[in-house]
Amino acid sequence: MGLYDYQVKNMDENDISLSNYKGKVLLIVNTATGCGFTPQYNGLQELYEKYRSKGFEILDFPCNQFGNQAPGSEEEIQAFCQLRYRITFPQFAKIDVNGENEEPLYTFLKTQQGGLMGPKIKWNFTKFLVNRKGEVVKRYAPATTPRSIEKDIQKLLESK
Repeated sequence: MGLYDYQVKNMDENDISLSNYKGKVLLIVNTATGCGFTPQYNGLQELYEKYRSKGFEILDFPCNQFGNQAPGSEEEIQAFCQLRYRITFPQFAKIDVNGENEEPLYTFLKTQQGGLMGPKIKWNFTKFLVNRKGEVVKRYAPATTPRSIEKDIQKLLESK
């Protein structure tokens, strides 16, 4: 299976096919609203505003597996992010990124880019960069800021 074969749930629990994002450069992020990295939403939104018209999308997957830092409902998480950070990129239903209830998309992402510490997601705001062909080209640690990823995004947007 490739990236575009997966379906995920949006905030309203409707199935969304990742094939809707064919031809786009994607940044897929597991997020939390009560994390020390939560202010990264500002940088993510800046990237989204700057590059969306060029074929860039951010896919936000809230996750409560790390320190109970995303405890709210989907509606509460979405309201928080829109009010506090004014995000406009797609947010999806809350998921698990590790373990027996792991979202299959994350199983795929981790097999493509295991990371320096092995395949397990270690914390919120782990980021996966995907090229226009649906290939997972890079994985970034939670502390990696959105701004520091910008050059990699630009490079992928420039290649057709």
